[in-house]
Amino acid sequence: MLPPILEIFIVWHPQDTSGLQTADAIFKHFMHGPTFSGVIGGGIQVSFRSTPWGGAGTAPRPIYNSAHPAPNGIRPARFTVIVPLLGTELAASVEDGTSSWSRYIAALQEDQARAPDEIGIYPFLLSEGATNGTKLGGIFGRYQFIAAGKPEQLGESEVSMLCRDLTQGIAQLISPDEMDRLTTFISHTKRHSSSEGEDVDALVDLVRDVIGNTRLREYFDASDLQPGSDWDAELRGNASQSAMLAIRTDLYASRSWCQREIALAKTNGMPVIMMDAIGFGEERGSFLMDHVPRVAVRKVDGRWQKKDVYRALNLLVDECLKRALWLHQKDLSGERPELDIAWWAPHAPEPLTLLHWIGSQLTSGNPREAEGALRILHPDPPLGEAEREVLQDYAKSTQLGRDIDIMTPRQLATRGG
Repeated sequence: MLPPILEIFIVWHPQDTSGLQTADAIFKHFMHGPTFSGVIGGGIQVSFRSTPWGGAGTAPRPIYNSAHPAPNGIRPARFTVIVPLLGTELAASVEDGTSSWSRYIAALQEDQARAPDEIGIYPFLLSEGATNGTKLGGIFGRYQFIAAGKPEQLGESEVSMLCRDLTQGIAQLISPDEMDRLTTFISHTKRHSSSEGEDVDALVDLVRDVIGNTRLREYFDASDLQPGSDWDAELRGNASQSAMLAIRTDLYASRSWCQREIALAKTNGMPVIMMDAIGFGEERGSFLMDHVPRVAVRKVDGRWQKKDVYRALNLLVDECLKRALWLHQKDLSGERPELDIAWWAPHAPEPLTLLHWIGSQLTSGNPREAEGALRILHPDPPLGEAEREVLQDYAKSTQLGRDIDIMTPRQLATRGG
């Protein structure tokens, strides 16, 4: 439907036997996971480069990108990511400096140097011996390796660490926002219910500890608000510009600042992950808190589980990349004016975000002057029929003066879009 945004190439020597297993794990994360299935087809692709292209022992087929376009004129992806899997066989194949593998690896580095804003290289070490005093180590030593070190015991697996590091690196490469490191805004309440005791403090401390073991940056008001700062403005600014990890304990939904933080993140299109840590229960909840991915965080033998926190953080990083892909697809839609999309909603619409969007429509012009329904496109999964009807009825009750047609990329494709 639209030109490709991101293509990931995983490169390994076929005799490095653990390479295929690692490549398959990366492929499944990006191509079979539910998060990235919601973007328009072609938004992200994963390709393998291992099988010899010119006979036994030779390097695989070339990787075409913006710095090295294909000879047939096929348009390369907007961004190219290369994941070299560094094993001893690859190191041996590169060591003499004259083999096809040597030229292949050198070309990858040269392409990245020519287009550093469009091509990223994220090496992963299969074997320590592959880079100790080798030419392969000299070539890739300038790049930060992904999943360097050991994953935290009882917290996550090596695959989990690998996929999060890679996803974060890609998100930082392609994000339309100016960033050098993803920031996680920790939204929490300082008040506890009588049944929670010190459990909330323990969970917040655990979340901060886990973030400290990743490459993510945290924003935590108790330590990041500086003396003399405008705390109201600073909290609002960070809540509207950072990926949010909301720790939903018993009193969270009833606290006014927690509600404001969630509303700011949602109306600014920022990713939100809700960590469900309800202990005794909520008196009412809040409609502002729903309509976001939710991860259950539970205690075993009186202790919060690190693996639950890692799962929430990994999902948050995935959502950050999905948002970046979605924003790029919005920009590329200018090449397909027939799609006629009024709002590229980064999340499925809800009353809060729909109200915000309608307000912007009324401010920017008079939508009543045109005819037909305004098309709203959001990532899969689709809204339920009852949800969609509520939003359509709500829009009719406003000054918008137009019907709305809410759909996902798959639904648009079935209509021939």
